[in-house]
Amino acid sequence: MNILVTGSTGTIGSLVVRGLAAQGAHVHALTRDPDKAAFPAGVTAVKGDMTDVASMRAALKQVDTLFLLNAVVADEVTQAIGTLSLAREAGIQRIVYLSVLNSDAYTDVPHFTGKYTVERMIEQYDLPATVLRPSYFMQNDAMLRDGLLQHGRYGMPIGDAGVAMADVRDIAEIAVASLLRRARASAPLPREVIEITGPDALTGAALAAIWSDVLGRPVTDGGKDLDAYEAFMAGVMPSWAAHDLRLMLGRFHADGMLGKPGAADRLTGLLGHAPRSYRDFAMELAKTWQAA
Repeated sequence: MNILVTGSTGTIGSLVVRGLAAQGAHVHALTRDPDKAAFPAGVTAVKGDMTDVASMRAALKQVDTLFLLNAVVADEVTQAIGTLSLAREAGIQRIVYLSVLNSDAYTDVPHFTGKYTVERMIEQYDLPATVLRPSYFMQNDAMLRDGLLQHGRYGMPIGDAGVAMADVRDIAEIAVASLLRRARASAPLPREVIEITGPDALTGAALAAIWSDVLGRPVTDGGKDLDAYEAFMAGVMPSWAAHDLRLMLGRFHADGMLGKPGAADRLTGLLGHAPRSYRDFAMELAKTWQAA
């Protein structure tokens, strides 16, 4: 059982690496710079880049299981489709792919429809894969620290339709369980899709109320001005990424981001505990801010 983890130094990838290592799996962690990466004992750092075919061929020859995670980058589809093609070439029959909730519906949001393109390849070639579709990450809200603490404002314009945010720890736990189940199986397992959401449909007003309670002071919500939000974000990230984010939020406003009926019960069964709540996350985050 040798598992290659892409995105191994990121928020979810690093949790997956640690979770697999704790279970005794032989983990190969793909990284552009092994000398700068810090992994648990026993994890093999593998130098590679998903835009470098030679390095990916070499990395995939050493493993029988693949965790495919792509950052939201301009060439995300090229990286993911190319890596899946190389995995097929290498005969890998155990795959877990990190997609996104509503990938099939948000066709106007570049990184959503890009991930669905990868899902379509998995479906067309009937690859033995688990496709994970997580909702918006709770941990993304750590970037709202200054607005919350200095201005009493929850700065993300989430809207009123409701977003069932997921904790990245729950996502990583399900990814680890899915990888180990496939890696330990005597034969390739059928393709499946797992939606990962949090327990609550969160609106801008609800999030502001949670933060008001947690911080013990009034907090206002992020409003709905997507023009202003895109303009602000374009000052801190590439304009294509800011526009992508704006389009995603537009779909949040129109349609929300909620799991199918029964999703929470299924997740509780997979996790062995209820999905983590946003309120608990906010309380933990506030404590780290206070300690700092």
